[in-house]
Amino acid sequence: MTEFSGASTPKMRLGTFLGVPQATQASAGQIAVIGLPFDCGTHATRIGSRQGPAAFRAMSSEVRPYYPPLADVDPRAGGRVVDLGDVDVIASDIGPSLATMEAAIHEVVKADAVPLCVGGDGTVTLPVLRALARRYPELVLIHIDAHTDAYPGDDINTGTTFTRAAMEGLIDTRRSFHIGARGTMPVPGAYDHTRGLGFRLITGEEVRRRGAVAIAAEVREVVGTRPVHLSFDMDYFDPSAAPGVATPTWGGPPVAEVFDLLHGLKGLDLVGVDINTLSPPHDVQGMAAMLAGHVAVIALHLVQLGQAEHRLNAEPR
Repeated sequence: MTEFSGASTPKMRLGTFLGVPQATQASAGQIAVIGLPFDCGTHATRIGSRQGPAAFRAMSSEVRPYYPPLADVDPRAGGRVVDLGDVDVIASDIGPSLATMEAAIHEVVKADAVPLCVGGDGTVTLPVLRALARRYPELVLIHIDAHTDAYPGDDINTGTTFTRAAMEGLIDTRRSFHIGARGTMPVPGAYDHTRGLGFRLITGEEVRRRGAVAIAAEVREVVGTRPVHLSFDMDYFDPSAAPGVATPTWGGPPVAEVFDLLHGLKGLDLVGVDINTLSPPHDVQGMAAMLAGHVAVIALHLVQLGQAEHRLNAEPR
């Protein structure tokens, strides 16, 4: 990677997220950024999430690392964040690509590092959960999305990601949340099916009625000290703020309220994060990609705050 330095310019590495060092492996305690440039290629009109990781890294030049609402420190300090690049997958080749992603992520998890994965469509969360579940048998999920992605069906696609996760026993659905579902549906009974799998479903209407702070408090109470994977779908934002997503859905919350919800997760033991469904061909001046970078910075701080809190009384995993 190209490096430069100057009298008033910090040392940077071009082509990585937020200029963090490029690496081939992660070490214990680190957060490893991993690109998952995959989509199923089956959407009728909006194929492009395979380009998400590249846009995410490019637009991170517009994002800053310090985030006083959570911690006025640089999360990159001490080499605590590295960028492992993209997993080598073939978009649309579902089976082999999911296996390759799972293997790559498991290497990170096995090293006791935290994967911060960037997709890719919503299918990429399945190999992330498969990798995490091999190390964390009590894993729970917090899924923030305009859709549950827990629809009926036996095929692996963006709509059945969490149906498969539940059927494979990758997560404790009784303590896991889908937050923010709204809008039109492709099939009837989608919410009933999600709840039938054991998930806790909080719709977008309920988030508006109760408020993001109250929702986050409920999540913290239910999840407790369990290891958590946070899956954030960029279409949770309203399309007016994030137009470049795979499945834009009107009626989303204001950006500030989304951040309030994320801030409320402070203290949870986040062992994995994924940010998905960026679709650069449909973006406007990189708006969604830049916003994804902001979400990632929040996630970096949340992970490190959780590590600090849970390390105090944690036993070796």
